[in-house]
Amino acid sequence: MVSKLFRLILSLAIFLVASTWTLLGARPVIAQENTVDYTYSELRNQDLSHRDFSDGVFAAADVRGSNFEGSDLSHSILTKAIFTNTNLSGVDLTNSFMDRVDLNNSNLTNAILQNAIATSTTFNDSDITGADFSGAILDRYQVYLLCQRAEGVNPTTGVATRDSLGCR
Repeated sequence: MVSKLFRLILSLAIFLVASTWTLLGARPVIAQENTVDYTYSELRNQDLSHRDFSDGVFAAADVRGSNFEGSDLSHSILTKAIFTNTNLSGVDLTNSFMDRVDLNNSNLTNAILQNAIATSTTFNDSDITGADFSGAILDRYQVYLLCQRAEGVNPTTGVATRDSLGCR
């Protein structure tokens, strides 16, 4: 009898400690006023240069031919977006999620893609001179193709494009 009562009290105490710990660690979600959501948007041939799109969402957006020069796209989501023929020179894409993005024929000169996830993303015929891919997750085949034309040093981070891609 004492053993069953002891187990019940112990279980209740563990439950209360775990619940309190969880509640004390929970943080409220605060909506950010500067969050941009361009999901499914068509923004072709737009001048979007030198703007703050950090934490933005461009999921399935069509921005081909647009100019994002010098813009901040850090921590953004670009899933299934079309960035063909887009000027992304000097863009900050740090910690961005770029799954299945078409970056073909785009200008990524001096772009920063540190710690970005760019799986199933294509960079065919894109200018990556001075781009910094340090810590980025890319498909092996894309790394192989990028290494064939990787050159330059990023003026902001001081990292060589070849080094950031791990080219041999």
